[in-house]
Amino acid sequence: MKYLLNFILLFFTVLSFSQTKILSWNLENFGKSKSESELNFIANTILDYDIIAIQEVVAGYGGAQAVAKLASILNEKGSKWDYSISNPTSGSSYKKERYAFIWKTGKVKLKGNTWLEKKYHLEIDREPYFATFEINKRTITLVNFHAITKKKQPETEIKYFKFLPLEYPNLNLVFMGDFNCPQSHSVFNPIKKMGYNAILQNQKTTLKKQCKGIDCLASEFDNIFYQPGSLKYLESGIVSFYKNFNSLEEARKISDHIPIWFEFSLN
Repeated sequence: MKYLLNFILLFFTVLSFSQTKILSWNLENFGKSKSESELNFIANTILDYDIIAIQEVVAGYGGAQAVAKLASILNEKGSKWDYSISNPTSGSSYKKERYAFIWKTGKVKLKGNTWLEKKYHLEIDREPYFATFEINKRTITLVNFHAITKKKQPETEIKYFKFLPLEYPNLNLVFMGDFNCPQSHSVFNPIKKMGYNAILQNQKTTLKKQCKGIDCLASEFDNIFYQPGSLKYLESGIVSFYKNFNSLEEARKISDHIPIWFEFSLN
Protein backbone atom coordinates (compact mmCIF):
# COMPACT_ATOMS: atom_id res chain seq x y z
CA MET A 1 0.00 0.00 0.00
CA LYS A 2 2.86 2.33 0.90
CA TYR A 3 4.50 1.71 -2.50
CA LEU A 4 1.21 2.37 -4.28
CA LEU A 5 0.76 5.70 -2.46
CA ASN A 6 4.34 6.68 -3.29
CA PHE A 7 3.78 5.81 -6.95
CA ILE A 8 0.57 7.85 -7.08
CA LEU A 9 2.33 10.81 -5.43
CA LEU A 10 5.24 10.54 -7.88
CA PHE A 11 2.82 10.28 -10.83
CA PHE A 12 0.96 13.45 -9.89
CA THR A 13 4.22 15.28 -9.10
CA VAL A 14 5.60 14.43 -12.55
CA LEU A 15 2.24 15.30 -14.13
CA SER A 16 2.09 18.70 -12.44
CA PHE A 17 5.63 19.54 -13.55
CA SER A 18 4.96 18.46 -17.13
CA GLN A 19 1.97 20.80 -17.38
CA THR A 20 2.46 24.55 -17.66
CA LYS A 21 -0.15 27.27 -17.31
CA ILE A 22 0.38 30.61 -19.03
CA LEU A 23 -1.76 33.68 -18.42
CA SER A 24 -1.83 36.76 -20.68
CA TRP A 25 -3.37 40.03 -19.53
CA ASN A 26 -3.55 43.56 -20.87
CA LEU A 27 -3.43 45.41 -17.54
CA GLU A 28 -4.63 48.76 -18.80
CA ASN A 29 -2.21 51.60 -18.03
CA PHE A 30 -0.29 49.38 -15.61
CA GLY A 31 1.80 51.67 -13.48
CA LYS A 32 1.51 54.27 -10.76
CA SER A 33 -2.28 54.41 -11.17
CA LYS A 34 -2.66 50.94 -9.56
CA SER A 35 -3.20 51.03 -5.78
CA GLU A 36 -1.85 48.54 -3.25
CA SER A 37 -5.25 46.83 -2.98
CA GLU A 38 -5.54 46.62 -6.78
CA LEU A 39 -2.07 45.06 -7.02
CA ASN A 40 -3.10 42.54 -4.36
CA PHE A 41 -6.24 41.70 -6.32
CA ILE A 42 -4.16 41.19 -9.49
CA ALA A 43 -1.68 39.00 -7.59
CA ASN A 44 -4.46 36.79 -6.23
CA THR A 45 -5.96 36.51 -9.72
CA ILE A 46 -2.72 35.28 -11.35
CA LEU A 47 -1.33 33.29 -8.43
CA ASP A 48 -2.14 29.81 -9.79
CA TYR A 49 -0.38 30.26 -13.14
CA ASP A 50 3.26 29.59 -14.00
CA ILE A 51 4.10 32.35 -16.50
CA ILE A 52 2.35 35.72 -16.73
CA ALA A 53 2.60 37.87 -19.86
CA ILE A 54 1.56 41.49 -19.29
CA GLN A 55 0.79 44.11 -21.91
CA GLU A 56 0.35 47.89 -21.50
CA VAL A 57 2.92 48.54 -18.79
CA VAL A 58 3.47 52.31 -18.55
CA ALA A 59 6.70 53.29 -20.33
CA GLY A 60 7.43 56.23 -18.04
CA TYR A 61 7.84 56.37 -14.28
CA GLY A 62 5.65 53.88 -12.42
CA GLY A 63 5.41 51.04 -14.94
CA ALA A 64 8.54 49.08 -14.10
CA GLN A 65 8.01 49.84 -10.41
CA ALA A 66 4.47 48.38 -10.53
CA VAL A 67 5.75 45.14 -12.10
CA ALA A 68 8.44 44.87 -9.40
CA LYS A 69 5.84 45.52 -6.70
CA LEU A 70 3.50 42.90 -8.16
CA ALA A 71 6.33 40.33 -8.18
CA SER A 72 7.14 41.25 -4.58
CA ILE A 73 3.51 40.68 -3.54
CA LEU A 74 3.50 37.32 -5.35
CA ASN A 75 6.69 36.32 -3.54
CA GLU A 76 4.88 36.80 -0.24
CA LYS A 77 2.22 34.27 -1.21
CA GLY A 78 4.20 31.02 -1.09
CA SER A 79 6.04 30.55 -4.42
CA LYS A 80 9.24 32.18 -5.66
CA TRP A 81 8.71 34.47 -8.65
CA ASP A 82 11.05 36.38 -10.96
CA TYR A 83 10.28 38.95 -13.63
CA SER A 84 11.58 40.68 -16.74
CA ILE A 85 10.49 44.06 -18.12
CA SER A 86 11.10 45.27 -21.66
CA ASN A 87 12.59 48.58 -22.65
CA PRO A 88 9.98 51.06 -23.93
CA THR A 89 8.73 50.14 -27.38
CA SER A 90 9.88 52.27 -30.28
CA GLY A 91 6.57 53.80 -31.42
CA SER A 92 5.80 57.50 -31.07
CA SER A 93 5.75 58.72 -27.48
CA TYR A 94 2.00 58.44 -26.78
CA LYS A 95 2.09 54.79 -27.92
CA LYS A 96 5.27 53.82 -26.08
CA GLU A 97 4.75 51.03 -23.58
CA ARG A 98 6.63 48.25 -21.88
CA TYR A 99 5.87 44.55 -21.67
CA ALA A 100 6.58 42.21 -18.76
CA PHE A 101 6.90 38.53 -17.97
CA ILE A 102 6.58 37.17 -14.42
CA TRP A 103 7.22 33.48 -13.75
CA LYS A 104 7.49 30.85 -11.02
CA THR A 105 11.15 29.91 -10.77
CA GLY A 106 10.25 26.48 -9.42
CA LYS A 107 8.38 25.61 -12.62
CA VAL A 108 10.21 27.38 -15.44
CA LYS A 109 13.62 28.92 -16.08
CA LEU A 110 14.38 31.95 -18.24
CA LYS A 111 16.95 30.99 -20.85
CA GLY A 112 19.21 33.73 -22.17
CA ASN A 113 18.11 37.33 -22.59
CA THR A 114 14.69 38.74 -23.40
CA TRP A 115 14.41 41.09 -26.36
CA LEU A 116 12.12 43.42 -28.31
CA GLU A 117 11.80 42.48 -31.97
CA LYS A 118 13.80 45.10 -33.85
CA LYS A 119 13.53 43.95 -37.47
CA TYR A 120 9.99 45.28 -37.88
CA HIS A 121 10.06 48.10 -35.33
CA LEU A 122 9.32 50.66 -38.07
CA GLU A 123 6.26 48.69 -39.19
CA ILE A 124 5.02 47.75 -35.70
CA ASP A 125 4.54 50.56 -33.15
CA ARG A 126 4.80 48.30 -30.09
CA GLU A 127 7.13 45.63 -31.38
CA PRO A 128 6.67 42.24 -29.65
CA TYR A 129 8.70 41.15 -26.62
CA PHE A 130 10.35 37.71 -26.69
CA ALA A 131 11.36 35.44 -23.81
CA THR A 132 12.58 31.83 -24.02
CA PHE A 133 11.71 29.59 -21.09
CA GLU A 134 13.07 26.16 -20.28
CA ILE A 135 10.48 23.67 -19.05
CA ASN A 136 11.57 20.10 -18.26
CA LYS A 137 14.69 20.54 -20.43
CA ARG A 138 12.59 21.70 -23.39
CA THR A 139 12.18 25.29 -24.50
CA ILE A 140 9.37 27.58 -25.59
CA THR A 141 9.64 31.20 -26.75
CA LEU A 142 6.75 33.47 -25.83
CA VAL A 143 6.04 36.45 -28.08
CA ASN A 144 4.20 39.10 -26.05
CA PHE A 145 2.34 41.65 -28.18
CA HIS A 146 0.00 44.65 -28.00
CA ALA A 147 -1.29 45.82 -31.39
CA ILE A 148 -2.40 49.32 -32.32
CA THR A 149 -6.09 50.03 -31.74
CA LYS A 150 -8.84 48.70 -34.00
CA LYS A 151 -9.49 52.09 -35.63
CA LYS A 152 -5.81 52.26 -36.62
CA GLN A 153 -6.05 48.86 -38.37
CA PRO A 154 -3.98 46.39 -36.31
CA GLU A 155 -3.90 43.98 -39.26
CA THR A 156 -1.30 46.27 -40.85
CA GLU A 157 1.03 45.18 -38.01
CA ILE A 158 -0.11 41.60 -37.50
CA LYS A 159 0.66 40.74 -41.14
CA TYR A 160 4.38 40.78 -40.25
CA PHE A 161 3.95 37.89 -37.81
CA LYS A 162 4.12 35.41 -40.69
CA PHE A 163 7.81 36.30 -41.07
CA LEU A 164 8.77 35.62 -37.44
CA PRO A 165 8.83 31.79 -37.57
CA LEU A 166 11.16 32.09 -40.56
CA GLU A 167 13.31 34.65 -38.76
CA TYR A 168 13.63 32.33 -35.74
CA PRO A 169 13.51 28.83 -37.27
CA ASN A 170 15.09 27.19 -34.22
CA LEU A 171 12.63 28.64 -31.70
CA ASN A 172 9.27 27.23 -30.66
CA LEU A 173 7.27 30.46 -30.94
CA VAL A 174 3.95 31.04 -29.18
CA PHE A 175 2.22 34.35 -30.00
CA MET A 176 0.12 35.97 -27.28
CA GLY A 177 -1.42 39.19 -26.15
CA ASP A 178 -3.88 41.85 -27.23
CA PHE A 179 -4.20 41.82 -31.02
CA ASN A 180 -7.11 44.30 -31.12
CA CYS A 181 -8.40 41.97 -33.81
CA PRO A 182 -10.41 38.71 -33.72
CA GLN A 183 -8.66 35.43 -34.52
CA SER A 184 -11.18 34.92 -37.36
CA HIS A 185 -9.65 37.85 -39.30
CA SER A 186 -7.94 36.83 -42.53
CA VAL A 187 -4.67 38.46 -41.38
CA PHE A 188 -4.09 35.36 -39.23
CA ASN A 189 -4.49 32.97 -42.18
CA PRO A 190 -0.76 32.89 -43.03
CA ILE A 191 0.28 31.69 -39.56
CA LYS A 192 -2.70 29.31 -39.45
CA LYS A 193 -1.42 27.81 -42.71
CA MET A 194 1.92 27.31 -40.93
CA GLY A 195 0.05 25.18 -38.41
CA TYR A 196 -0.76 27.70 -35.69
CA ASN A 197 -4.03 27.35 -33.76
CA ALA A 198 -5.80 29.94 -31.60
CA ILE A 199 -6.65 28.78 -28.07
CA LEU A 200 -9.90 30.79 -28.06
CA GLN A 201 -12.64 30.83 -30.69
CA ASN A 202 -15.41 33.45 -30.65
CA GLN A 203 -14.49 34.47 -27.11
CA LYS A 204 -14.80 38.15 -26.20
CA THR A 205 -12.09 39.43 -23.86
CA THR A 206 -12.70 43.15 -23.31
CA LEU A 207 -15.14 44.78 -20.90
CA LYS A 208 -18.08 46.90 -21.94
CA LYS A 209 -18.75 50.19 -20.18
CA GLN A 210 -21.96 48.68 -18.79
CA CYS A 211 -23.37 45.16 -18.78
CA LYS A 212 -26.47 44.43 -20.82
CA GLY A 213 -28.10 41.83 -18.63
CA ILE A 214 -25.38 39.21 -18.12
CA ASP A 215 -23.52 40.32 -21.26
CA CYS A 216 -20.52 42.31 -20.04
CA LEU A 217 -17.91 41.56 -22.73
CA ALA A 218 -17.35 43.64 -25.86
CA SER A 219 -14.65 42.45 -28.28
CA GLU A 220 -12.66 39.35 -29.22
CA PHE A 221 -9.17 40.85 -29.02
CA ASP A 222 -6.91 38.70 -26.79
CA ASN A 223 -5.61 35.29 -27.81
CA ILE A 224 -2.70 32.86 -27.88
CA PHE A 225 -1.49 31.08 -31.02
CA TYR A 226 0.51 27.85 -30.74
CA GLN A 227 1.67 24.97 -32.94
CA PRO A 228 0.19 21.56 -31.97
CA GLY A 229 3.30 19.86 -33.34
CA SER A 230 5.48 21.38 -30.63
CA LEU A 231 3.15 21.35 -27.64
CA LYS A 232 0.05 19.53 -26.48
CA TYR A 233 -3.07 21.56 -25.81
CA LEU A 234 -4.64 20.61 -22.48
CA GLU A 235 -7.07 23.39 -21.61
CA SER A 236 -7.67 27.12 -22.04
CA GLY A 237 -10.08 29.79 -20.92
CA ILE A 238 -10.71 33.23 -19.50
CA VAL A 239 -10.75 34.68 -15.99
CA SER A 240 -13.96 36.64 -15.42
CA PHE A 241 -12.45 38.78 -12.67
CA TYR A 242 -15.09 41.49 -13.13
CA LYS A 243 -17.65 39.26 -11.41
CA ASN A 244 -15.88 40.04 -8.13
CA PHE A 245 -16.95 43.69 -8.40
CA ASN A 246 -20.29 45.39 -7.93
CA SER A 247 -20.00 47.26 -11.22
CA LEU A 248 -17.96 47.29 -14.41
CA GLU A 249 -16.83 50.79 -13.49
CA GLU A 250 -15.07 49.33 -10.43
CA ALA A 251 -13.73 46.34 -12.37
CA ARG A 252 -12.30 48.59 -15.08
CA LYS A 253 -10.01 50.19 -12.48
CA ILE A 254 -8.12 46.88 -12.71
CA SER A 255 -8.33 46.67 -16.50
CA ASP A 256 -10.65 46.90 -19.49
CA HIS A 257 -9.44 43.43 -20.55
CA ILE A 258 -9.90 40.08 -18.84
CA PRO A 259 -7.02 37.59 -18.54
CA ILE A 260 -6.81 34.59 -20.87
CA TRP A 261 -4.96 31.37 -20.03
CA PHE A 262 -3.50 28.30 -21.69
CA GLU A 263 -2.48 25.00 -20.10
CA PHE A 264 -0.18 22.74 -22.14
CA SER A 265 2.65 20.25 -22.03
CA LEU A 266 5.66 20.33 -24.33
CA ASN A 267 6.07 17.45 -26.79
